[in-house]
Amino acid sequence: MAPPLLVQALRLPFLTGSLLPVVMVAPWVWKQGPLSWGHLLLTLVGVAGLHLGANLLNDYFDAKGSDPINRLVTPFSGGSRVIQEGRLSAAAVLALGLFFLALGVACGVGLVAWDRPWVILVGALGLAGGVLYSATPVALMSRGLGEAVIFLVFGPVLTWGVGYALTGQFSAGAFLLGLPLAWLITAVLWINQMPDAEADQQAGKRTLVVRLGPGLSRVVYAGLMLMPLPSIALLVYGLDFTPWLWLGGLGVGHGLAAIAAVWRHYHEPEKLLPAQAKTIQAHLATAVFLTVGLLLG
Repeated sequence: MAPPLLVQALRLPFLTGSLLPVVMVAPWVWKQGPLSWGHLLLTLVGVAGLHLGANLLNDYFDAKGSDPINRLVTPFSGGSRVIQEGRLSAAAVLALGLFFLALGVACGVGLVAWDRPWVILVGALGLAGGVLYSATPVALMSRGLGEAVIFLVFGPVLTWGVGYALTGQFSAGAFLLGLPLAWLITAVLWINQMPDAEADQQAGKRTLVVRLGPGLSRVVYAGLMLMPLPSIALLVYGLDFTPWLWLGGLGVGHGLAAIAAVWRHYHEPEKLLPAQAKTIQAHLATAVFLTVGLLLG
């Protein structure tokens, strides 16, 4: 049974990748002073708009490249498939993507007009990352730069911007708070690129997974999954964050089975589906545990 059209087209479950970091920053701000729910709501809607718009643009541009020739589509990789299945036209996907990007921009304008003028800076970084990741002729995803974009835009740049949107101040603490989840969201992208590697290479989409090959890619994947632990140590011992942040290690531990599976099946992409699911679960669990830790701290 096919999922509802908009759920499939927007890839709604992947919104956790952008909204959980926003939610995580909120208790940290609340512990330091009053939390404006209006600012938080506008930030959530704006971030969601930019993320959904980027998802749709990615489908639109991949429909001319790797998606039509991808033989190893999974529920987590290979795009939404709404264009390939004839559920939406490419033009409709582009129009919907531009609508959600406009929604994100409108929320940013609202925050600027309210009392957060520098949201325009962080919002521009997020918008540029979301568009240039997929859009030709730049297409950073094809140049081995897409992974760095995802790391920054869904990690420290996002939490840095959220911290400013909620407090009116930029801080190193808010920036570095995004590191643990940045590694894991990059791991989600990384493992989702592994089944896509053959089609990506044929289409000239030179992701880092394509450039490194499956053997080295599994080593990088393992590193990405484990790097949240030293990042938490930096926050706790270097920036005096609450030791309760070590709860995030429980989420990282959730991904150990995924590392083992990728280590065994790195050359068998059709067997990576359980590891893809566990990687997403590790990101979600780590985000939840970090948020709880900040609430308890």
